[in-house]
Amino acid sequence: MPNPLQSDIHVNVPLTQISIAFLQNQMNFVADRVFPNIPVSKQSDRYYTYDRGEFNRDQMEVRAPATESAGGGYTVDNSPTYFAPVYAIHKDIADEQRNNSDPVINMERDSTNWVTHQGLIKREKLWAAKYFGTSIWDTDITGVSASPTGPQVLQWNDAASTPIEDIQAGKIAVLGQTGFEPNTLTMGAEVWSALRDHPDIVDRIKYGQTPGSPAQVTRQAVAALMELDEILVTKAIVNTAAEGQTPSHSFIGGKSALLSYRPSSPGILVPSAGYTFSWTGHLGAGAMGGRIKRFRMESLAADRIELEMAFDQKVVAPELGYFFTTVVA
Repeated sequence: MPNPLQSDIHVNVPLTQISIAFLQNQMNFVADRVFPNIPVSKQSDRYYTYDRGEFNRDQMEVRAPATESAGGGYTVDNSPTYFAPVYAIHKDIADEQRNNSDPVINMERDSTNWVTHQGLIKREKLWAAKYFGTSIWDTDITGVSASPTGPQVLQWNDAASTPIEDIQAGKIAVLGQTGFEPNTLTMGAEVWSALRDHPDIVDRIKYGQTPGSPAQVTRQAVAALMELDEILVTKAIVNTAAEGQTPSHSFIGGKSALLSYRPSSPGILVPSAGYTFSWTGHLGAGAMGGRIKRFRMESLAADRIELEMAFDQKVVAPELGYFFTTVVA
Protein backbone atom coordinates (compact mmCIF):
# COMPACT_ATOMS: atom_id res chain seq x y z
CA MET A 1 0.00 0.00 0.00
CA PRO A 2 1.48 3.37 -0.98
CA ASN A 3 2.48 5.82 1.71
CA PRO A 4 1.50 8.34 2.89
CA LEU A 5 -2.23 7.52 2.98
CA GLN A 6 -4.84 10.06 1.90
CA SER A 7 -5.92 10.42 5.52
CA ASP A 8 -2.34 11.30 6.42
CA ILE A 9 -2.10 14.26 4.07
CA HIS A 10 -5.60 15.76 4.49
CA VAL A 11 -7.86 16.12 7.50
CA ASN A 12 -11.48 16.99 6.66
CA VAL A 13 -12.64 20.31 8.09
CA PRO A 14 -15.92 22.18 7.57
CA LEU A 15 -16.07 24.44 4.53
CA THR A 16 -16.30 28.13 5.36
CA GLN A 17 -18.08 29.32 2.19
CA ILE A 18 -21.29 27.22 2.36
CA SER A 19 -23.72 25.68 4.81
CA ILE A 20 -27.19 24.22 4.33
CA ALA A 21 -30.24 25.57 6.16
CA PHE A 22 -33.86 25.57 5.04
CA LEU A 23 -34.77 29.17 5.78
CA GLN A 24 -37.81 29.89 3.63
CA ASN A 25 -37.86 32.97 1.44
CA GLN A 26 -39.72 35.71 3.31
CA MET A 27 -41.78 36.36 0.15
CA ASN A 28 -43.36 32.92 0.68
CA PHE A 29 -45.27 34.48 3.59
CA VAL A 30 -48.25 36.78 3.00
CA ALA A 31 -49.57 37.47 6.52
CA ASP A 32 -48.20 41.02 6.51
CA ARG A 33 -49.25 41.84 2.93
CA VAL A 34 -52.92 40.89 2.51
CA PHE A 35 -54.45 43.52 4.81
CA PRO A 36 -53.18 46.87 6.12
CA ASN A 37 -51.21 47.01 9.33
CA ILE A 38 -52.40 49.36 12.09
CA PRO A 39 -49.70 50.28 14.64
CA VAL A 40 -51.35 50.73 18.05
CA SER A 41 -49.94 52.06 21.30
CA LYS A 42 -52.07 49.90 23.62
CA GLN A 43 -52.48 46.13 23.79
CA SER A 44 -56.26 46.43 23.50
CA ASP A 45 -58.74 49.08 22.43
CA ARG A 46 -61.98 49.69 20.54
CA TYR A 47 -62.70 50.96 17.07
CA TYR A 48 -65.83 52.38 15.42
CA THR A 49 -67.89 50.81 12.66
CA TYR A 50 -70.71 52.54 10.79
CA ASP A 51 -73.81 50.73 9.55
CA ARG A 52 -73.43 50.28 5.78
CA GLY A 53 -77.18 49.90 5.21
CA GLU A 54 -77.90 53.33 6.62
CA PHE A 55 -75.24 54.94 4.47
CA ASN A 56 -76.56 53.28 1.30
CA ARG A 57 -80.29 53.89 1.85
CA ASP A 58 -81.90 56.58 -0.36
CA GLN A 59 -83.52 58.98 2.13
CA MET A 60 -83.48 62.29 0.29
CA GLU A 61 -86.93 63.70 -0.55
CA VAL A 62 -88.33 66.57 -2.57
CA ARG A 63 -88.48 69.68 -0.41
CA ALA A 64 -91.59 71.82 -0.68
CA PRO A 65 -91.29 75.60 -0.23
CA ALA A 66 -91.02 76.75 3.38
CA THR A 67 -90.77 73.20 4.74
CA GLU A 68 -88.02 71.32 6.47
CA SER A 69 -85.75 68.98 4.56
CA ALA A 70 -86.05 65.25 5.07
CA GLY A 71 -84.06 64.09 8.09
CA GLY A 72 -82.08 60.94 8.62
CA GLY A 73 -79.05 59.50 10.35
CA TYR A 74 -76.83 56.53 10.97
CA THR A 75 -75.69 54.37 13.84
CA VAL A 76 -72.17 53.91 15.10
CA ASP A 77 -71.02 50.77 16.90
CA ASN A 78 -68.08 51.15 19.28
CA SER A 79 -68.21 47.62 20.67
CA PRO A 80 -65.66 45.97 18.29
CA THR A 81 -62.29 45.52 19.99
CA TYR A 82 -58.85 44.11 19.30
CA PHE A 83 -56.45 42.43 21.71
CA ALA A 84 -52.82 41.81 20.81
CA PRO A 85 -51.40 38.77 22.65
CA VAL A 86 -47.64 38.60 23.09
CA TYR A 87 -46.02 35.66 21.30
CA ALA A 88 -42.40 34.78 22.11
CA ILE A 89 -39.62 32.31 21.28
CA HIS A 90 -35.98 32.15 22.31
CA LYS A 91 -32.75 30.31 21.55
CA ASP A 92 -30.03 30.08 24.17
CA ILE A 93 -26.36 30.13 23.16
CA ALA A 94 -24.27 28.35 25.76
CA ASP A 95 -20.78 29.70 26.36
CA GLU A 96 -19.31 26.24 25.70
CA GLN A 97 -21.06 26.07 22.33
CA ARG A 98 -19.92 29.49 21.19
CA ASN A 99 -16.34 28.99 22.38
CA ASN A 100 -16.04 25.58 20.70
CA SER A 101 -17.82 26.31 17.42
CA ASP A 102 -16.08 26.21 14.04
CA PRO A 103 -15.49 29.49 12.15
CA VAL A 104 -18.35 28.84 9.71
CA ILE A 105 -20.80 28.68 12.63
CA ASN A 106 -21.98 32.10 13.81
CA MET A 107 -24.35 31.26 16.61
CA GLU A 108 -25.72 34.80 17.05
CA ARG A 109 -26.53 35.00 13.34
CA ASP A 110 -27.98 31.50 13.18
CA SER A 111 -30.07 31.93 16.32
CA THR A 112 -31.42 35.28 15.12
CA ASN A 113 -32.40 33.72 11.80
CA TRP A 114 -34.04 30.80 13.59
CA VAL A 115 -36.24 32.88 15.89
CA THR A 116 -37.13 35.18 12.98
CA HIS A 117 -38.17 32.16 10.93
CA GLN A 118 -40.25 30.89 13.84
CA GLY A 119 -42.02 34.25 13.94
CA LEU A 120 -42.83 34.13 10.23
CA ILE A 121 -44.34 30.65 10.54
CA LYS A 122 -46.40 31.56 13.61
CA ARG A 123 -47.71 34.73 11.99
CA GLU A 124 -48.65 32.86 8.78
CA LYS A 125 -50.40 30.07 10.69
CA LEU A 126 -52.40 32.57 12.74
CA TRP A 127 -53.24 34.48 9.54
CA ALA A 128 -54.58 31.30 7.93
CA ALA A 129 -56.65 30.47 11.02
CA LYS A 130 -58.14 33.98 11.20
CA TYR A 131 -58.79 34.64 7.51
CA PHE A 132 -58.34 31.54 5.38
CA GLY A 133 -61.24 29.28 6.28
CA THR A 134 -64.96 28.72 5.97
CA SER A 135 -67.61 30.47 8.12
CA ILE A 136 -65.36 33.54 8.40
CA TRP A 137 -66.57 35.63 5.46
CA ASP A 138 -70.09 36.38 4.29
CA THR A 139 -69.74 34.07 1.29
CA ASP A 140 -68.18 30.60 1.06
CA ILE A 141 -67.82 28.89 -2.31
CA THR A 142 -66.82 25.21 -2.44
CA GLY A 143 -64.84 23.68 -5.28
CA VAL A 144 -66.15 20.28 -6.43
CA SER A 145 -64.86 17.74 -8.94
CA ALA A 146 -68.11 17.56 -10.95
CA SER A 147 -71.60 19.00 -11.37
CA PRO A 148 -71.42 22.14 -9.21
CA THR A 149 -74.70 23.45 -7.81
CA GLY A 150 -75.60 26.36 -5.56
CA PRO A 151 -72.54 27.92 -3.89
CA GLN A 152 -70.13 25.60 -5.71
CA VAL A 153 -67.70 25.86 -8.61
CA LEU A 154 -65.87 23.28 -10.67
CA GLN A 155 -62.36 22.92 -9.28
CA TRP A 156 -59.87 25.07 -11.16
CA ASN A 157 -57.50 22.22 -12.00
CA ASP A 158 -60.23 20.96 -14.36
CA ALA A 159 -59.80 22.39 -17.87
CA ALA A 160 -63.59 22.74 -18.12
CA SER A 161 -63.75 25.02 -15.06
CA THR A 162 -64.26 28.76 -15.34
CA PRO A 163 -61.97 30.52 -12.83
CA ILE A 164 -62.16 33.91 -14.54
CA GLU A 165 -65.95 33.87 -14.43
CA ASP A 166 -65.93 32.53 -10.85
CA ILE A 167 -63.75 35.38 -9.66
CA GLN A 168 -65.74 37.98 -11.59
CA ALA A 169 -68.92 36.61 -10.03
CA GLY A 170 -67.35 37.05 -6.60
CA LYS A 171 -66.33 40.62 -7.37
CA ILE A 172 -69.83 41.49 -8.54
CA ALA A 173 -71.44 39.81 -5.52
CA VAL A 174 -69.33 41.79 -3.03
CA LEU A 175 -69.68 45.03 -5.00
CA GLY A 176 -73.46 44.62 -5.10
CA GLN A 177 -73.65 44.26 -1.32
CA THR A 178 -71.09 46.84 -0.22
CA GLY A 179 -70.34 49.26 -3.05
CA PHE A 180 -66.68 48.18 -2.90
CA GLU A 181 -65.15 45.85 -5.46
CA PRO A 182 -62.62 43.28 -4.22
CA ASN A 183 -59.13 44.16 -5.40
CA THR A 184 -56.96 41.40 -3.92
CA LEU A 185 -56.87 37.65 -4.54
CA THR A 186 -54.86 35.52 -2.13
CA MET A 187 -54.36 31.80 -2.72
CA GLY A 188 -52.35 28.76 -1.75
CA ALA A 189 -49.39 27.63 -3.85
CA GLU A 190 -51.29 24.63 -5.24
CA VAL A 191 -54.15 26.88 -6.35
CA TRP A 192 -51.78 29.22 -8.18
CA SER A 193 -50.06 26.26 -9.83
CA ALA A 194 -53.41 25.16 -11.30
CA LEU A 195 -54.63 28.67 -12.11
CA ARG A 196 -51.54 29.78 -14.03
CA ASP A 197 -51.83 26.76 -16.32
CA HIS A 198 -55.57 26.98 -16.87
CA PRO A 199 -56.35 27.10 -20.61
CA ASP A 200 -58.72 30.07 -20.26
CA ILE A 201 -56.00 32.18 -18.67
CA VAL A 202 -53.21 31.04 -20.98
CA ASP A 203 -55.46 31.73 -23.97
CA ARG A 204 -56.16 35.30 -22.81
CA ILE A 205 -52.52 36.12 -22.11
CA LYS A 206 -50.80 34.40 -25.04
CA TYR A 207 -51.81 37.08 -27.54
CA GLY A 208 -49.19 39.39 -26.12
CA GLN A 209 -46.36 37.05 -27.07
CA THR A 210 -43.84 37.51 -29.87
CA PRO A 211 -41.45 34.95 -31.43
CA GLY A 212 -38.62 36.13 -29.20
CA SER A 213 -40.73 36.78 -26.13
CA PRO A 214 -43.21 34.03 -25.19
CA ALA A 215 -46.19 34.94 -23.04
CA GLN A 216 -45.44 34.87 -19.32
CA VAL A 217 -48.31 33.85 -17.04
CA THR A 218 -47.24 35.98 -14.08
CA ARG A 219 -49.28 37.05 -11.09
CA GLN A 220 -49.15 40.61 -12.38
CA ALA A 221 -50.50 39.57 -15.79
CA VAL A 222 -53.33 37.51 -14.29
CA ALA A 223 -54.17 40.31 -11.84
CA ALA A 224 -54.43 42.74 -14.76
CA LEU A 225 -56.63 40.27 -16.65
CA MET A 226 -58.98 39.99 -13.69
CA GLU A 227 -58.83 43.74 -12.89
CA LEU A 228 -57.26 43.18 -9.48
CA ASP A 229 -54.62 45.28 -7.77
CA GLU A 230 -52.65 42.24 -6.66
CA ILE A 231 -52.54 38.46 -6.53
CA LEU A 232 -50.73 37.06 -3.50
CA VAL A 233 -49.60 33.45 -3.17
CA THR A 234 -48.82 31.95 0.21
CA LYS A 235 -46.04 29.42 -0.37
CA ALA A 236 -45.05 28.96 3.25
CA ILE A 237 -44.81 25.45 4.64
CA VAL A 238 -44.87 24.10 8.19
CA ASN A 239 -43.64 20.91 9.81
CA THR A 240 -46.48 19.55 11.94
CA ALA A 241 -44.51 16.63 13.40
CA ALA A 242 -43.36 16.73 17.00
CA GLU A 243 -39.65 17.18 17.76
CA GLY A 244 -37.80 13.93 17.18
CA GLN A 245 -40.44 12.56 14.81
CA THR A 246 -40.19 12.23 11.03
CA PRO A 247 -40.87 15.67 9.52
CA SER A 248 -44.34 16.15 8.04
CA HIS A 249 -44.42 19.26 5.89
CA SER A 250 -47.47 20.85 4.28
CA PHE A 251 -48.54 24.18 2.83
CA ILE A 252 -50.02 26.55 5.40
CA GLY A 253 -52.42 28.05 2.84
CA GLY A 254 -53.86 24.75 1.64
CA LYS A 255 -56.07 24.63 -1.45
CA SER A 256 -58.11 27.77 -0.90
CA ALA A 257 -58.40 31.32 -2.25
CA LEU A 258 -59.70 34.56 -0.77
CA LEU A 259 -61.09 37.42 -2.81
CA SER A 260 -61.15 40.55 -0.65
CA TYR A 261 -61.08 44.33 -0.56
CA ARG A 262 -58.35 46.35 1.06
CA PRO A 263 -57.80 50.12 0.88
CA SER A 264 -54.61 51.66 -0.45
CA SER A 265 -54.11 53.03 3.05
CA PRO A 266 -56.20 52.81 6.24
CA GLY A 267 -57.92 55.85 7.66
CA ILE A 268 -61.07 57.38 9.11
CA LEU A 269 -64.26 56.16 7.40
CA VAL A 270 -62.23 53.70 5.32
CA PRO A 271 -63.46 50.08 5.03
CA SER A 272 -61.25 47.01 4.75
CA ALA A 273 -62.00 43.31 4.93
CA GLY A 274 -59.34 42.92 7.60
CA TYR A 275 -56.71 44.71 9.62
CA THR A 276 -53.68 43.65 11.64
CA PHE A 277 -53.36 45.59 14.89
CA SER A 278 -49.69 45.59 15.89
CA TRP A 279 -48.84 46.67 19.43
CA THR A 280 -45.92 49.00 18.86
CA GLY A 281 -46.14 50.42 22.37
CA HIS A 282 -44.73 47.20 23.83
CA LEU A 283 -41.17 47.94 24.97
CA GLY A 284 -39.86 49.38 21.73
CA ALA A 285 -41.54 47.01 19.30
CA GLY A 286 -41.30 47.85 15.60
CA ALA A 287 -44.12 48.82 13.24
CA MET A 288 -45.27 45.19 12.94
CA GLY A 289 -45.30 44.68 16.71
CA GLY A 290 -42.09 42.63 16.88
CA ARG A 291 -38.65 42.95 18.42
CA ILE A 292 -35.56 40.78 18.81
CA LYS A 293 -33.30 41.22 21.81
CA ARG A 294 -30.16 39.60 23.16
CA PHE A 295 -29.46 39.41 26.87
CA ARG A 296 -27.30 37.51 29.31
CA MET A 297 -28.61 34.47 31.23
CA GLU A 298 -25.82 34.20 33.77
CA SER A 299 -27.52 31.39 35.67
CA LEU A 300 -27.31 29.31 32.47
CA ALA A 301 -23.87 30.56 31.40
CA ALA A 302 -25.51 31.50 28.13
CA ASP A 303 -26.74 34.39 26.02
CA ARG A 304 -30.41 34.40 24.99
CA ILE A 305 -31.73 35.53 21.60
CA GLU A 306 -35.46 36.22 22.01
CA LEU A 307 -38.19 37.31 19.62
CA GLU A 308 -41.45 38.83 20.82
CA MET A 309 -44.43 39.77 18.65
CA ALA A 310 -47.69 41.36 19.77
CA PHE A 311 -50.50 41.66 17.22
CA ASP A 312 -54.12 40.82 16.51
CA GLN A 313 -55.36 39.87 13.04
CA LYS A 314 -59.02 40.86 12.77
CA VAL A 315 -61.81 40.41 10.26
CA VAL A 316 -63.39 43.87 10.47
CA ALA A 317 -65.80 43.63 7.51
CA PRO A 318 -66.77 40.02 6.64
CA GLU A 319 -68.99 41.28 3.82
CA LEU A 320 -65.83 42.37 1.96
CA GLY A 321 -64.52 38.81 1.66
CA TYR A 322 -65.46 35.98 -0.72
CA PHE A 323 -63.84 32.65 0.09
CA PHE A 324 -63.17 29.65 -2.18
CA THR A 325 -62.48 26.39 -0.33
CA THR A 326 -61.02 23.17 -1.87
CA VAL A 327 -60.92 25.09 -5.14
CA VAL A 328 -58.40 22.61 -6.57
CA ALA A 329 -58.36 18.84 -6.11
